[in-house]
Amino acid sequence: MSKNSVIVIAEAGVNHNGDLNKALELIDIAAYAGADFIKFQTFIAQNLASINAEKVSYQKNNTNRFESQLEMLKRLQIPKDWYPKLLSRCKEKEIKFLSTAFDLDNVDFLDSLGQELFKVPSGEITHKKLLIKIAQKNKPIIISTGMASVFEIENAIKVIINEGLKKEQITVLHCTTAYPCPLEEVNLYAILDMQKKFKLKIGYSDHTLGTEVSLAAVALGATIIEKHITIDKNLPGPDHKASIEPHELNDLVKQIRSISVAISGTGKKIPTTSELTIRKQVRKSLNYAKNFHKGRIIRESDLIALRPEGGINPMLVDNLIGKVLNKSVEMHQRVNINHFK
Repeated sequence: MSKNSVIVIAEAGVNHNGDLNKALELIDIAAYAGADFIKFQTFIAQNLASINAEKVSYQKNNTNRFESQLEMLKRLQIPKDWYPKLLSRCKEKEIKFLSTAFDLDNVDFLDSLGQELFKVPSGEITHKKLLIKIAQKNKPIIISTGMASVFEIENAIKVIINEGLKKEQITVLHCTTAYPCPLEEVNLYAILDMQKKFKLKIGYSDHTLGTEVSLAAVALGATIIEKHITIDKNLPGPDHKASIEPHELNDLVKQIRSISVAISGTGKKIPTTSELTIRKQVRKSLNYAKNFHKGRIIRESDLIALRPEGGINPMLVDNLIGKVLNKSVEMHQRVNINHFK
């Protein structure tokens, strides 16, 4: 999916606020930062929420609280005539396009656009028909797991695998569905637990404020980081306040790339090439503390450990105590086993 070891998905979501120019600007922001994907959400409002569906609390707090969820979604759905423009801008800026389909028809639509992978959003993890439809496209799948139990995640994985997808094509994202997510609800060690339980690639969809939790997830082995982005956190809309602004995204991507390099070793504690060179100068070997004449019986105080290494290891000092010099030696002369009878 990406040449980078950690895939960064900049989640534009609905932060375009129904404005094409804002959507295009979000693509520019993500591309400039070096993200691998810019992701939107593809849905038909009336196929997503009923007329009786209330907004969740964070949506009420950040939008018109007297508006229904359906009314809000109608304002935020992407018109079909936007997609050629979005794809063209992605191609121009050399960033990959991705959008989440929330219904069966839009899976086919996004597939017709040549989308290279599919994302199952947290709210759809129990939507069996959608899971089957996505799996039948035989493309890599990312499953977000906010609000889900281990049992529900396992069932979703089974549905997908039963359609012929290989485990190598599936990535599961740890996620806490709260906007913003309180730090005490992040439960980041779940990444390690999910790695053991599912034997799949695990990523992290970050809804916390700031970027440090995403970096910690990378250090724990997350292979994908998804983070909501916005032009301005103060814009009206449900997700802006839990998103990061352009300068934060720039820093996040740079830091992820650096951490990815830092954790890309073998995992075994062995000296590196750089350390082997430095070690010669900063490790010590045994030297004589003073000038001594031939016949001297060596005491512990006669020997001193000094840089560089290359002589007798100071760990072997006890082996030299009581030995007799067969020649005179000078202060700071390196000890040699041939100096003794």
